[in-house]
Amino acid sequence: MILPIGIWVALAATMTPTVWSKAPISSDQFESHPAFDPKTGDLWFVRSTPEFRGWRLKVSRCGKNGWSVPADAPIAGDGVEADPWFSRDGRTLWFISTRTTDGAKKKDLDIWRVSRGTSGRWETPERLPTPVNSAGQEWFPRFSRDGWLYFGSDRPGGYGRTDIWRAREDRPGHWVAENAGPSLNSAADEYEPLPSPDGKWMLLSGDKYYRSERTPAGWSPRVALGPEINANGSEIGAAFSPSGKSWLFARDTKDGRSGELLRVGGREAWPKACSGARG
Repeated sequence: MILPIGIWVALAATMTPTVWSKAPISSDQFESHPAFDPKTGDLWFVRSTPEFRGWRLKVSRCGKNGWSVPADAPIAGDGVEADPWFSRDGRTLWFISTRTTDGAKKKDLDIWRVSRGTSGRWETPERLPTPVNSAGQEWFPRFSRDGWLYFGSDRPGGYGRTDIWRAREDRPGHWVAENAGPSLNSAADEYEPLPSPDGKWMLLSGDKYYRSERTPAGWSPRVALGPEINANGSEIGAAFSPSGKSWLFARDTKDGRSGELLRVGGREAWPKACSGARG
């Protein structure tokens, strides 16, 4: 059962985020946008400067001594990279990047995907075609249960500077894209949509975190979460547990603790404990 938004917001206001990550995942840099590989349990995340620049994908493995020192992702390219997301079966990884295919310098972020081969190795990443990508920026690709790819973009045709859009591959190699509508978007910035695993609601970020319910008529008007979650308008990079009852996110606290991974939610054992590390 999905709680009415008013009740959920009241409950969310009592949720006190706790720091989940510690060294070597946490550092004096900015860590955000976690994603757990369904096949290996590896933690992929974004590490950037304290000013949130120079994004790079990092991978840490759980071993007998806890989480390993994060290493560059095996798919690393020549541009900045961020926002990793795995398909449920772990066969496909989605991310954003300014990487190039011809060596020419590129400034805008596009959505890419890469498949895992039968050997377990990642194959060559491919850039998604137009109309998923545009001449503008794309961020935070996340699939909903019904097959839509939601993402943020500053392309023309939105309600504000950046909006939530969605796209669907209606046949191999051919995509259609559309704005996600006024229930999710405003005249300001919206850029990180995260549909819940059960498809019944969405967490989205802009100037703060919001929640929207899935109804027969579409997405309900968004409602801001409480002050325990929305501390200063710089909460980003959320990731749900498989049940959707818990999630991780990052926050710019404007001090030396910025960019740590914070956890909110239920009593479920997620993320799974790793020997020698807090899980």
